[in-house]
Amino acid sequence: MQTNRRKFLGIAFATAAFATIGATTASAATVEEIKAKGTLVVGIQGDNAPWGFVNTSGKQDGFDADIATLFAKELGVKVEFQPLAVANRIPALTTGKVDILFATMAMTEERAKSIQYSKPYAANTISLYAAKADAVKAPADVAAWEIGVPKSSSQDKAVTDAVGSTATIRRFDDDAATIQALISGQVKAVGGNQFYGQRLDAASAGTYERKIDFLKTYNGVGTRLGEKDWNEAANSFIDKIKASGELAAITKKWMGIELPTFPESIPNIPFTVK
Repeated sequence: MQTNRRKFLGIAFATAAFATIGATTASAATVEEIKAKGTLVVGIQGDNAPWGFVNTSGKQDGFDADIATLFAKELGVKVEFQPLAVANRIPALTTGKVDILFATMAMTEERAKSIQYSKPYAANTISLYAAKADAVKAPADVAAWEIGVPKSSSQDKAVTDAVGSTATIRRFDDDAATIQALISGQVKAVGGNQFYGQRLDAASAGTYERKIDFLKTYNGVGTRLGEKDWNEAANSFIDKIKASGELAAITKKWMGIELPTFPESIPNIPFTVK
């Protein structure tokens, strides 16, 4: 576990090549068509360790990569990863450039209008990170600050909802650019996931800390609206890896935690196609 965690910290900033959607031009296909084709194109984050990142060998790695590889194995096909910037994830899915999203997709009501979520398979905490020297105990303490977030992310929504009326929100292309903005002094704080603390400490040991927790989120597999076959395949797969212990093992490997307890339902976010 420690080896994997040190491994992803070492490559957390290698991201520039993945800021845009690549050249893959897969068309929207059914599960059976993908089985016949023999290759599943998975949209994933390429810059957000340990969720999804490109390792020092140039291969897609991380929590979501491990889960997606198991899903492809379940379908009996090869997996092809398409690293995506945060804002490009949903467009890549809905336009058929990828077949499915294992891409740190926090489950929100707004996104549920555009994509179909599976049952949750991961949990995350969205927090504010800033220098240890800055005293912050409540949202009111960051009034007039400039705060960085990855645009169109769950951090964007959480920070905007909490302090957007009093602070200036600056939006960056991805997690790595957001972290770099704090380190370089472009912003005074950032909204980040539960691993930002480790990534910031790797860049500047002892300088930054988590200040405020905004909310807990759950991640689901993203498929296109109305595509019952993909949704059923994803949910059946999640049930299987929960029961087998494989999801718990991958969670322990990359997150260093026990498997969270997931909600049976989330208001206004259906887990199944009606």
